[in-house]
Amino acid sequence: MKTYDIIIVGAGSIGVPAAMALGEMGVKAAVIDKNPSPGQGENKHAIGGIRATHSAPGKIIAGLRSLEIFSTWKETHGDDIEWLKGGYLFAVYRKQEEELLKGILPIQKQNNLNIDYIDADMVAEIAPGINRDGLMGGTFSPDDGSASPLLAINAFYRKSLATGNVDFYFNESVKAINMENGKITGVETDKDRYESPVVIDAAGPFSRDLGKLAGVDIPVFPDSHEGAITEPVQPFFKCMIIDLRPGPGSKNYYFYQNPHGQIVFCITPDPPILGTDKRETSVFLPQVSARMVNLLPRLKNIRVRRVWRGLYPMTPDGAPVMGWNNDVKGLFHATGMCGQGYMLGPGLGEIIARFTTNNETKNDKIVADELSLYRDFGGEEGLK
Repeated sequence: MKTYDIIIVGAGSIGVPAAMALGEMGVKAAVIDKNPSPGQGENKHAIGGIRATHSAPGKIIAGLRSLEIFSTWKETHGDDIEWLKGGYLFAVYRKQEEELLKGILPIQKQNNLNIDYIDADMVAEIAPGINRDGLMGGTFSPDDGSASPLLAINAFYRKSLATGNVDFYFNESVKAINMENGKITGVETDKDRYESPVVIDAAGPFSRDLGKLAGVDIPVFPDSHEGAITEPVQPFFKCMIIDLRPGPGSKNYYFYQNPHGQIVFCITPDPPILGTDKRETSVFLPQVSARMVNLLPRLKNIRVRRVWRGLYPMTPDGAPVMGWNNDVKGLFHATGMCGQGYMLGPGLGEIIARFTTNNETKNDKIVADELSLYRDFGGEEGLK
């Protein structure tokens, strides 16, 4: 039996940054994942967007710290993770979106987010060629950006190993969570046994199954989203462009141009496509392409290279779950990221590390209260 201070289940967008933060604190941690290497679950399906532009204080706090880590990684650690500071642009064509975005501006500004509502002329300057018909303006947060999910998670993985305190166990599936008198004592996999008083659930879309091994049921349900990438073309915009208007079969869509000149894009299905099916569909590409070309006609002749489909671990209100389980001592949930695990991972990883070692700060408690498993789940994420 191998003994650790903390066991993390899941070597993805949350598990690896949490391991890195714990390792830097001198905590002996094990990360267990059923896949053969880090980020091979849903992390590799992320399109790469990174924002602190959220609608609630806790996520803004975590997002700002993530931005700081991503944007300074190459300077601090030497790895090129293809960080691109392009900003996030929420284009507005209807009164509904204008009221939503202006309504959350005070919360965003109070929490130190660099964001403003801008007029249509400035929107057109940031996104050259955008459809001006009915364009009312939008919000722009210039410090947001993008980076490569695979380059980033492998950089975090190497940093975790370099601490000398973190061990990764790949190609292993957790089959049991061991407990005595309601307290975690470790886990068993299909290959070995591990002893620890703390287990961090970072299993993403499979967290509900993991929780059942400890006798708890958490409201995390997977649904699938598709993304795509084009051939490279001459760069002509840097920001992530988000159109919040609903359309047939979708709530919204968003896209940006990466450092290689490729357009990367995704759509939010409506109704959600529940389940774990990750096979690509024939519906996605014509559906999203028509909307993108209408918004930015310059895209019409660009060829699509590849499409893919990944899972979002969703909660009823579209916000993550983070914190201790009240019924099982030593079980810490860090899941239900609702498609935002990649962008929130580094910031939340540090918060998770401080909470699980009893070193949490005042701001950490704000985040934890907002993302508590025991909230009423009655609201809805404003910028989901």
